[in-house]
Amino acid sequence: MTTAARAPRTGLPGNRDFRLLWIGQSASSLGSAVTGVALPLVAVTLLDASALQVSLLTAAAWLPWLLIGLPAGAWVDRLPRRRVMLAADWASAAAFLSVPLAALAGVLTVVHLVAAALTAGAAKVFFATAYRAYLPSLVDGPDLLAANARLQGSEQVANLAGPGLAGLIAQLFSALGGLLVDAASFVLSALCLTRVEHRESPAGRPRRRLPAEIREGARLVAGDRLLRGNTLYGCAANLALTGYQSLLVVFLVDEAGFDPGVTGLLVAASSLGGIAGAAAARPLAARLGSARAVLVAKAGLAPLGLLIPLAGHGVGAVLFVAGSVAIVGGVVAGNVVFSGFLQTYVPGELMGRVTTSIQVVNYGAIPLGALVAGALAELFGVRAALWVMLAGFALSGSILLAVLGRLRDLPARPPGASPSAG
Repeated sequence: MTTAARAPRTGLPGNRDFRLLWIGQSASSLGSAVTGVALPLVAVTLLDASALQVSLLTAAAWLPWLLIGLPAGAWVDRLPRRRVMLAADWASAAAFLSVPLAALAGVLTVVHLVAAALTAGAAKVFFATAYRAYLPSLVDGPDLLAANARLQGSEQVANLAGPGLAGLIAQLFSALGGLLVDAASFVLSALCLTRVEHRESPAGRPRRRLPAEIREGARLVAGDRLLRGNTLYGCAANLALTGYQSLLVVFLVDEAGFDPGVTGLLVAASSLGGIAGAAAARPLAARLGSARAVLVAKAGLAPLGLLIPLAGHGVGAVLFVAGSVAIVGGVVAGNVVFSGFLQTYVPGELMGRVTTSIQVVNYGAIPLGALVAGALAELFGVRAALWVMLAGFALSGSILLAVLGRLRDLPARPPGASPSAG
């Protein structure tokens, strides 16, 4: 069963609708990367916020996945995905535009910043779920891998450029300028979506009660070996990686002895791995097979992360860059291949619910990872905590090995499904 008519078969290079989606998503990714630095800067420089208050901004951005992730997936499967994405873009633009307006009026507070982060986080839940479900209606199955590679690659470029752009804007103008850039990026994304010509057809399936629809998506994830294994891997890997990332800046400055400027360059260098991973995903899958490509990228490169705690001046800096580039590149390459698999394997009418069922588990591990890493650092020191978290990340690859070890390629559809499913 399909929920939308396909876009014209023009191939990815000539696919105008995908190009518009890609431009809009790239712009909003850059804006979000800017805001990741700009929002804490506003809190610290304008409102003299404490470390706890700044950490609440991060928590607020991720909390909606736990609060509304599952029902959002069901709603995305009920509604036209393009309209959901448009509403999410406009809501995010309004949330971030409200911050400089409140500052100009002299009424800006930390509570307002948390509310803006929470609103944008909720909008992201809907947008991210809808765009993953919408992409297969714009792009033919054989082009999905290339489409996901372009989207992931531009996101990594944004992650590389965004923090520096935020600092430059804050230096030349104000930290509030970064939020204006982010608001403008969401407006651009919405305008691009408005120009997309493809229109979805009605879903054509009877609506049931929301809890029943949520259970249907969760049941598919829990009952399918490939989906269940990837979800468990994502939970374990995110817990370990988030713990590592939460201590990274403290480790580089206090333990490794780098100054803030060099620290920023070292952290930005890790995004080069993401760009390389997005570029390498297609040839890796073509050469090894899609299942082996995911396994090599995510599980095979993960042990190189154990080079990171060896960071220091001289050779230690090279070891840090090598380790961080390897694990980021591996994660991105694996995600590109697996995203294409997911978009053909899962029936279209279930895509939203399956996506959020996976992400609620994966993203639910993020705050826990930070807490575990912080507790380990307090007890044993920052470097020791990094060893534990990165060893845990390397070991998480054993979950993928158990699931994908005997496969060369990921299947096109679930066992027993008809050729037209999805």
